[in-house]
Amino acid sequence: MLSRVADNLYWFGRYLQRAENTARIVNVHGHLIFDLPRQVEFGWLPLVQILGQEEQFRERYNGDSGEAQIMRFLLLDEQNPASIISSLQHAREILRTIRECAPREVWERLNDLHYLLQEKGDKALSRSKRQEFLQQIIDGALLMYGMIGANMSTDVGYHFLRIGASIEQADMTTRIIDVRSSSLIKPKAAEDLAPFQNIQWMGVLRSLMAYQMFRRHVRGRVNGPNVLRFLLQNREFPRSVTYCLNAISQTLPRLPPDRPLQRTLDRCRALVMDADVDRLMLGGISEVMDEIQLGLADVHAGVSKAWFQAA
Repeated sequence: MLSRVADNLYWFGRYLQRAENTARIVNVHGHLIFDLPRQVEFGWLPLVQILGQEEQFRERYNGDSGEAQIMRFLLLDEQNPASIISSLQHAREILRTIRECAPREVWERLNDLHYLLQEKGDKALSRSKRQEFLQQIIDGALLMYGMIGANMSTDVGYHFLRIGASIEQADMTTRIIDVRSSSLIKPKAAEDLAPFQNIQWMGVLRSLMAYQMFRRHVRGRVNGPNVLRFLLQNREFPRSVTYCLNAISQTLPRLPPDRPLQRTLDRCRALVMDADVDRLMLGGISEVMDEIQLGLADVHAGVSKAWFQAA
């Protein structure tokens, strides 16, 4: 397979995963409004922070962090590389050039989502229409995953797509943990936050569609240590960081060998598995999430150097 095609499939997996996760965190964030009392201020800026686009957002919208501006930035702003419309446009452009590598039905469904954004995207800026619109994006992405898994040959191209999706999901999981666990709820007084800690961690789980599986695997309360342990170190939940890294490790033997990449991946996995969750709860969540994100960036750089860059 040409390195250009492999690179495209890798990024197709990343962009599709990014669009679905962005739609999901916006959708869940809106639901949390109904779980919080009036004395707790509800912030929308954490959604921008999760995607690492706060600086660009403030430049483009002159610091106005209202709900309408943030929704437009995350859903429909083509200059925001992390917006849903940008992610799907990039994925569509990639698939247009390599249509022979993926099932035709994936191309058709991606076009449906593209035209949905073009025709009805503005309506999603209002709360009354947003949930239905975002659910269509999520369902469309999940349908494409199913088509890829059921109908795409598990050859080299499939494995590159899987690596891209796994890196993107692991990165998004760490971002959601980092930002949502610290700045989702803004109480007017410090003592107002304590009664809603569990709601906050429940929002973290629901942002990753993890609540039901958490209940199945963890025989305990929804609290910080249990949620962190599940989302970072569980080996069976597909959106946990450890699961994503293990998926990449299982894929590597099917590709041309590259020992430096394997060592980089092993270091990143060790960082996640060795994390002391109880100590993280004392104030070190952001630092460890930053370290994991840097590790994932190293894995991405290793993948690019091993197979996509010209010798």
